[in-house]
Amino acid sequence: MKTLLLSLSSADVFQMLDALDSRAESYEYTARHLAGTPDSDDGFCITEECATAEEASAIAKHFRDIGASIRGQIETQ
Repeated sequence: MKTLLLSLSSADVFQMLDALDSRAESYEYTARHLAGTPDSDDGFCITEECATAEEASAIAKHFRDIGASIRGQIETQ
């Protein structure tokens, strides 16, 4: 896989991290919904298009992994 080096303002990077966290939360909610797990969150959430809870969990993990990688790179600077 090709690695890219991006140059962005810190504000833009933190906006990206916020978006990644939001997407992960949405897929985590979808996984719980598809698994039939009661959700204690009283907020309004729309489920994502996934066939199974496992698929939703895998996508959520991917978003979390991307965010963790970016955060790790921030810490080393």
